[in-house]
Amino acid sequence: MRLESFVLDAAFDAPATGVTALFGPSGSGKTTLLRCIAGLERAQGSLHVNGETWQDDTTFMPVHQRPLGYVFQEASLFPHLSVRANLEYGYKRIPVAERRVPLEQVVEWLGLSRLIERGDPAQLSGGERQRVAIGRALLTSPRVLLMDEPLSALDTASKQEILPYLERLHRELNIPVLYVSHALDEVARLADHLVLLEKGTVIASGALGETLARLDLPTAHFDDAGAVVEAAVAQHDEAYHLSRLDFPGGHLWVGKVDQPFGTRVRARVLARDVSIATQVPEGTSINNILNARIEEIRDEGPDKVMVRMNVGESQMLLSRITRRSRDHLGLVAGMYVCAQVKSVALT
Repeated sequence: MRLESFVLDAAFDAPATGVTALFGPSGSGKTTLLRCIAGLERAQGSLHVNGETWQDDTTFMPVHQRPLGYVFQEASLFPHLSVRANLEYGYKRIPVAERRVPLEQVVEWLGLSRLIERGDPAQLSGGERQRVAIGRALLTSPRVLLMDEPLSALDTASKQEILPYLERLHRELNIPVLYVSHALDEVARLADHLVLLEKGTVIASGALGETLARLDLPTAHFDDAGAVVEAAVAQHDEAYHLSRLDFPGGHLWVGKVDQPFGTRVRARVLARDVSIATQVPEGTSINNILNARIEEIRDEGPDKVMVRMNVGESQMLLSRITRRSRDHLGLVAGMYVCAQVKSVALT
């Protein structure tokens, strides 16, 4: 697709479940790609969703026939309708037999019970308006949910308010979500699959954890680069307000997680918060010491390197250290080491 001087050349497959993040800097083509998927822009190429052809050389399904929900950067609620009427706008137009998600379920997932009888959406906070917009999209019973930077217009407090609701949708929804963002922290919290765009081209597509740990991609060299650990809540230490998260290959002590045992959670481990030792440390304040194997080391400028390590069978960690430390410790690929992670650093 060509728009004046911009060319979109994007080919990828995404899972039929979970959250697929379209990630890249501003101007990389994320929103344009999402609009093509929605049918709001027409480009050459093909699009197949769960075996159904939405577009190819002979077919172009118009936007009103595509069974999708679209959440924009701005909530764009109908100002003349109440919160309930906004939620019911698309819901009432779906035949009863085709409604995939009950109104009551959406209200519970998004914490809208105390808001639903509000008469004027303009009186809601930014985070509240966006939750209503997400609920309105879900109640159209979409087969795909498209979300175009839904948090970008919100302040920090509103983002922190809405993220737990998005995490709950991630756990509860059984429809695929395409989520556009240029914020790595959002992607790390919400996505299962990552599509990385740069200047209109898909440069990588794969499972989130694997893709974030690839040292040949720019995401591994951001200031906030790191790994995502999928784990289960295994223990609470009430005296020290800590929780232990177990994952194949080890465990992490983190700040208290208010979830019952067995709950699946994510811990984001930033590369700058991981240090390396060649022997098991003694007399250290660091709670998390993991056995690891160095997979790859890449230079980051004249003073730093990024180290990719494997913990257990498949969990990757990144560590940003100085070149001096690498040379002093004699670190090379294939070497077994101890990765150290502060509990207070984990999010």
